[in-house]
Amino acid sequence: MTKEINQNKEMSIFEHLEELRQRIFSAFIIFIIITTICFIYMKHISYILQQPAVGIKFLQLAPGEYFFTSIKVAIYTGLLISSPFTIYQITLFILPGLTRKESNFIIPILLSSIILFFTGILFAYTILVPAALNFLISYGNDIVEPIWSFEQYFNFILLLLFSTGVAFQIPIIQIIFGIFNIFSSKQMTAYWKYVTFISTIIAAVLTPSTDPITQIMMTLAILILYISGIFILKTLNK
Repeated sequence: MTKEINQNKEMSIFEHLEELRQRIFSAFIIFIIITTICFIYMKHISYILQQPAVGIKFLQLAPGEYFFTSIKVAIYTGLLISSPFTIYQITLFILPGLTRKESNFIIPILLSSIILFFTGILFAYTILVPAALNFLISYGNDIVEPIWSFEQYFNFILLLLFSTGVAFQIPIIQIIFGIFNIFSSKQMTAYWKYVTFISTIIAAVLTPSTDPITQIMMTLAILILYISGIFILKTLNK
C-alpha cells in the first residue's frame, strides 16, 4: 500500500537539511528576542514570581546574585514562552513526510501537550506554590525570621513550575499508549492501586519542598489527570 504523503514534491536530503537549518534558526531567533525582552522587563517578572511569597524579605547573599539569577530566569522564561513556536517549527518540518492519518493524530497531541503544560504551570503558580510557601513560612516562624536567598527562592519556584508542567503530560502519555495498543483503558483502570502508590512517589520527587500539603495536592492532581486519560481513551474505544 502506497503511503499517502502530504506533499507533492519530493525534496533532496540537502533541501531537507537546509529547511531544518532555517527552522532551527527561526526558532533560535525568536528565543533570543523573547529572552532579551524578558531580561529587560526582569523587574516585572521578578515581581510576578515573588507574589506568592507574601511578607518575605529577599537577600542578595553574593555579589551579582540578582544579576546572574536574572539571566537564568530570563533564559528559562524565554524557553518557556518560545516553546510553542519551536514546536510549531518542528511540526512544519515533519508534517510533509506524514500521512493524513498520522497528521490527524500528531497535531492534536502536540496542541494538547502544550495546553496541558501551561495549565500545569498555572496550577503550580496559583495553588501549589502558595500552599508550599504558606506551610514553610508558618512552620517555625515564631523561632526564625523568614529571610530567603533571592537565587534559591527562584530555583524553588522554577523547579516546581516546570515539574508540574511535566506531570500534566500524563494524559498525553496514556493516549499514546492507548492508540498504539500498549495499554488499554481497561488495563489502566485495573492498575489504579499501583498508580496511586506511584503517584505519591512521583509527587514526592517532583515537589522541591518536603511539606505534606504540596505533595498531597500534587498526588491528587496526578490521579485526576490519570482518570482523565482513562476517560478520553474510553471515548476513543481504546
